[in-house]
Parts: sequence; structure tokens; C-alpha cells
Amino acid sequence: MTEKPYQHEADRPWIFRTYAGHSTAAESNALYRKNLSKGQTGLSIAFDLPTQTAYDADHVLSRGEVGKVGVPIGHLGDMHTLFDQIPVAEMNTSMTINAPAAWMLALYVALADEQGADRKALRGTTQNDIIKEYLSRGTYVFPPKPSMRLIADMVSWCYTETPKWNPLNVCSYHLQEAGATPEQELAYALATACAVLDATKDSGQVPDEDFSIVFGRISFFVNAGVKFVTELCKMRAFTDMWEEIGRERYGVTDEKALRFRYGVQVNSLGLTEQQPENNVYRILIEALAVTLSKRARCRALQLPAWNEAMGLPRPWDQQWSLRLQQILAYETDLLEFEDLFDGSHVIEGKTSELREKARQELSKIDDMGGAVEAVQYMKEQLVESQRRRVSGIESGDHAVIGVNRYVETEESPLSAGEKSIQKVDPLLEAETVSKLKAWREKRDQKEVQTALENLRSAAVEDRNIMEPSIAAAKAGVTTGEWGDVLREVFGQYRGPTGVSIVMSSDPDAAEAEVQSEVKRVSEMLGRTLTYVLGKPGLDGHSNGAEQIATKARAVGMDVRYDGIRFTPEEIVNQAIENKAHVVGLSILSGSHVDLVRDVAAKMRDKGISHIPLVVGGIIPPEDELVLRQVGVARVYTPKDYKLNNIMLDVVKLVERSATEMA
Repeated sequence: MTEKPYQHEADRPWIFRTYAGHSTAAESNALYRKNLSKGQTGLSIAFDLPTQTAYDADHVLSRGEVGKVGVPIGHLGDMHTLFDQIPVAEMNTSMTINAPAAWMLALYVALADEQGADRKALRGTTQNDIIKEYLSRGTYVFPPKPSMRLIADMVSWCYTETPKWNPLNVCSYHLQEAGATPEQELAYALATACAVLDATKDSGQVPDEDFSIVFGRISFFVNAGVKFVTELCKMRAFTDMWEEIGRERYGVTDEKALRFRYGVQVNSLGLTEQQPENNVYRILIEALAVTLSKRARCRALQLPAWNEAMGLPRPWDQQWSLRLQQILAYETDLLEFEDLFDGSHVIEGKTSELREKARQELSKIDDMGGAVEAVQYMKEQLVESQRRRVSGIESGDHAVIGVNRYVETEESPLSAGEKSIQKVDPLLEAETVSKLKAWREKRDQKEVQTALENLRSAAVEDRNIMEPSIAAAKAGVTTGEWGDVLREVFGQYRGPTGVSIVMSSDPDAAEAEVQSEVKRVSEMLGRTLTYVLGKPGLDGHSNGAEQIATKARAVGMDVRYDGIRFTPEEIVNQAIENKAHVVGLSILSGSHVDLVRDVAAKMRDKGISHIPLVVGGIIPPEDELVLRQVGVARVYTPKDYKLNNIMLDVVKLVERSATEMA
């Protein structure tokens, strides 16, 4: 090809990833090797919820959660299994891990040491964004201040010890999943990055002359929604604003360090359970938003499977998403051209608009003292933004094809049959627990205790946590033991819910009808209808619960919702203490059968099984039958998107239960 001003030899494509991991380290390793053989060029590791929250598989809160949303990694032995026949020195590994990020990196480095790999050759990313955990995802462990200290320790350690590793991947992905507008996503993510950079600078671990190196290793993980033009402009705005922050706020002049480096998981929030085959088109459009503009092209891309709104995708479903990336990169001429949008007044106009709105929001956060101090404010804004989005879908103002428009459909052969989604064998949890106990028994207990004491001393004395964590990994310390030591030193944290207690001042007709019914049934009951809403287990996906709580309060119910991470017994006790008329459970981690069964059993034991129990989440039809058999009155899934209808249904359940008990 003759070089032209606008065309050239194809650029190197982005890293192809698939977010994957489930069941056990051995099962996940087999999946990774298969995906790599199909042309995947990097790994994106999904950890299960006990691992993400630094608990061992045999902890009470881990019940039902082991291996469900990712792979359980309890110790260095599991890391050996996970990377069997995969040399870490040759791999680019992304780890979706936050509160225990230091520990997971320590295990990875310990593995690299044992494989004989040069630490300085390790390439990859630890997500390590604790602010968005408080705002949207919920896998936080420690309070904000010690959490930021752990991140600063990692950033400071990595720039010398593992200089090709990105110690922080600021994650705006979950912000959009929680309802963030594009300008909120821009502002909150950039505020988080600034908070970490400020904490790192304040720690005194990085000389001023090296700070540009640290700045250059901060990466981002973003969401690309279906509003193609807006999302493309958002990425160009991110690029502009990150360079601006580097130059003006931190004095960075190195052009390479100023580059906005980001990976993408395109939007999962917009995937629909109804007509799920339409999700393929959505995923393609979203992928284009982060690849077409060369100036703002992603460094790595992972695409959800078309059927993730229904459950865990199969290897074939993941392959289909990988092939989309490969066709885009290798069959089209996209990578041969300069930026297609430079000079477009439309693109420049929208990009400028997003920059200005994001600057205004960022300034507001700065005035509050930065991202850490503004967590409550940002959480409330996200819940409100999500409320507006859900309300728009419910009213039809926000079109979703197959959900609120063009709902007529033919049965899809793609989603037919009992093997249409991957299922995790429930017996694997017991196997994982058994192997964990065997691991504890065979290690040198004195060496373990010494490592734990050194870890505790480092935490107390404000020394960098990384080397003591690596030593602990090599001694055989488990994930839960590492977490327990730091929980003892730093304490635990329960984040804000962001749920407003203000009732709607101008309800629409549907909401007004529900308000009237709540008032009528409350008068019949002799007090306000009381709804106890709980999230049992470790699932931190709280968006659904927050929207239900907000709507229930808006229609006049007395709502008790205290956030995430409660045991079944604690939720039942809340129901008793608050004299609940209805108990609702929200679970999106795949652990619904185990956890709901436990809650229902404890309600029977405590003599409150007459109270209606309702459940919401991503629940396959066959599991819905199981839940009804254990006493669940209603099961709500993503197809039940009209919240007013859910509220009306709940009111009728309460009325029927009260009438039967009278």
C-alpha cells in the first residue's frame, strides 16, 4: 500500500479480552487456554465474590457465592492452578479486583517469582478503584482512608518494581451501570484518579521528579453505551481532559505519560432479557464507539456475551463476542486510516459540551474536598440518574426495542433448551472448601503466623503493604486471613445507599394509583405498610435494590434498606424488629437458590413465614420454580421493568396476607 496522508499500513489492534472465570481455578484455567487458542490476546480475570471481598470460601458470608460470578482464589496454590501452562511473563493480565487488589497482585508476583519471571516484565492491570465500589459495585471492605492508603502503596511500589503494570484502573464502567450520565462518568472517574494521585503524592513514597512516571501508569476502564455519537465524544473528552489535568494540576510534560490509556467493557446494563438476540447489534454498535476514533481508541476491549442478561454465558457465547472483535480488527480497513472524525463540527461540538459539563461537576467535587469526601453526594446523584433512566423506560420515553417498543416476537432458537446458559455445579463449593482446608493443614503454621504478624505490623506502622503481602502469599496465607488481619487494623465499612427518603411531589398517574393503594392498605393494617429490603450474601450490585427502595418510599411505604452484605439471619432479624409486612431480597450473583432457601428457612424457624417473601434478580425460569417451592411469593427479573406494577403487586400481596391472617 502506498502511504497516504489519511491512510497507512494497519495499526496494531487493541488487546482482545473476554471477561471470564467461574467454578474453580482448574475450570477457569481450561477456559483461558481455550480462549487464548482462539485468538484472544489478553486475559481478563473475573474473581468470585468471596475473593473480591477478602473472605475464604468457608466463611458464613461465602455460602452460595463460591465460584458463581468468577473464580475463587484462596491462596498461592489456586494461583498456580489458574495459570497452569500460561507463562505470566508473556501475558497481559487484567484483574477485576478492588479492596484486596494488593493481595491479588502479591499472589501474582509470588507466582511470577516461582515461574522465574522478571517482575519488571509483568504486564497487566489491577482495577483497584475503591471509590466506584462505594458508589456502584459494592465490593469494598475497608473505610475510605485506609483503602486509599492501600492503593497509594500499590502505585508507589509498582512504578519501580513492576513498571509495566498498571496499579490502578479507574473504573467508570460501573458508574454508567449505576445510572451515570456521560458527564457524571467523566467527572467522577477523573475525580477518583485525582484522589489517588493526591494520596500517592501525600504518602511521600514517590520523588517529585518521578511523579510523571506514576501519572503515566494510571489507566481507565470505561463503559460504552448504545448512544453511539455521545459515547464516541465522551471518549474524546476523556482524552482531552486527562491531558489537561496532567499538565495543569500535576505539571506533567511527557507526551507519552499524558496519553489517556483505557480499556473497555461495553454496556451490560442495556442488555435485555426480552428478545436477547438484539443484544448482538447493541454490542457491535457499542464496540464501534470505542474503536472508530483513532485519537480516542481503546487499548483493550472486552465484550459481553449476548445472553448475559439471562445468566452465565457458555464458551460458545464468549467465542461469538471474540469473533466480533476479530472481524472488526482484521477484516475491515478500520486500522488503516487516520481519525475519521477530526474536523467534524458535530463531533467537536458534542465533545466540547461534555467537557464543559464534566468540568462543572468536577469543580463541584473539588469544592467538597475531592472524591473521598464527595462519596455521599456522588452516590445520591447516581441513584437519582438511574431513577430517571428507569422511569423513562417505564413511561416509554426511553426506547428499548423488544422491551417497551416492538415487543412482538418469535421464539429464539438461540436461547431455547436447558443448556442455553452455563450453570455452575453447586457441588463445586464443597470441593473448594475441602481443598482450602487441606491447604491450611499442609503449610508451615509458624511461617504463616510470622508472615501475618509482619503484615499486621506493616499495616499498623504505615509501611508499604506490598512486600509483606508477597511474603505472606509465599508462606501460604489465605485470602481470608490476609483480609482478616487488615479488617482488624483498619476496620470494616458500610457505604451509603444513596436512597432518598423524599416522596414524589408530582407523581404520574401510575404512581398516584400506587400511592392511593398503599394508603388504603396501610389504613387497613393500622400502620404504614412496612417493606424490609435486604441483600443477602456478598453481592454488591445494588442498583435494583436502590431503585426498588426509592420507588417504595415514593409511593408511601415505610422502607428499611441498609445496603449490602447481610447474612440471611440478619435480614430475618430486621424483618422481626421492624414488624415487616413484606420482605424483599435482591440477588444478582447467581446465588439466589442457596440464599433464598436459607432466608425462607429462618423465617419459618422464627415464626414469620406468613410474611410474603419476594425476590428480584437474574433468575432463570427453572430456578424460579425452585424458589416458589421454598415459599417465595413473587419472582421479579429484568423483564419486570415497570416499578409501579411491582409496587402494586407487592401491595396486593400484603393485603391478601393480612386478610388471611385476620
